[in-house]
Amino acid sequence: MNVDELKGNWKQIKGRVREAWGVLTDDELEQINGDREQLVGKVQEKYGKTREAAEREVDDFLSRH
Repeated sequence: MNVDELKGNWKQIKGRVREAWGVLTDDELEQINGDREQLVGKVQEKYGKTREAAEREVDDFLSRH
């Protein structure tokens, strides 16, 4: 899935994102609104990961969906 597909399908993907990163709140998911960079930033912030690790994790998630 590319960045445009993420934005376009955010409502459908949001549930899977919640399953993958359960710490993210509904408000945060609404704020992210399909923006890959915001998703990476929230994963990094909430899980204490490096930027690179968060990017890898998000990219792995996107490649599976």
